[in-house]
Amino acid sequence: MLHLQVDGRELFDESRNEFIQLKSQTLVMEHSLLSIAKWESKWKKPFLDNKEEKTTEEYLDYFRCMTISPKVDPSIYNYLSKKNVEDIKNYIDDDHTATTFNTNGIPHRSNRGRKITSELVYYWMIANNIPTEYEKWHFGRLWALIRICNIENDPKKHKMSRSAIMRQNHELNAARRARYHTKG
Repeated sequence: MLHLQVDGRELFDESRNEFIQLKSQTLVMEHSLLSIAKWESKWKKPFLDNKEEKTTEEYLDYFRCMTISPKVDPSIYNYLSKKNVEDIKNYIDDDHTATTFNTNGIPHRSNRGRKITSELVYYWMIANNIPTEYEKWHFGRLWALIRICNIENDPKKHKMSRSAIMRQNHELNAARRARYHTKG
């Protein structure tokens, strides 16, 4: 969860030819599957698609979707400082998990060319019996959990190689010989 302090300031509204006082406000934000689903339902395109750059308006709207604090002045998003935006982007990019993945050592399916939408992530949650309450987790952490479930549920993972089977049988036979005091 990100707590973001947006400083108040005095602004001039040229259309009304008057000064406006923007109050300081703390935004509580969460980069979650729920936020992504809200954004996708409005923009009708995948949020997680890195091929197409998002506009400033789309990013600001995603910041609105991330906001969970009540009674937020909707115009405040137009006056976020560069540091505020940088803090939000750093928060989104942080995985918020200690889990790491070894791309060489852990088998997982590639999603190259596949558009990942919130519905697809919800499907993975259902397929892996992940409760829907987890949609409010930071998305990086939820994504790590889905990847772990996919790895642990992979039937190839539980299949032993021929050499591993032979090694296991050799160890079992040696243990039996020692237990029964036999030579073969």
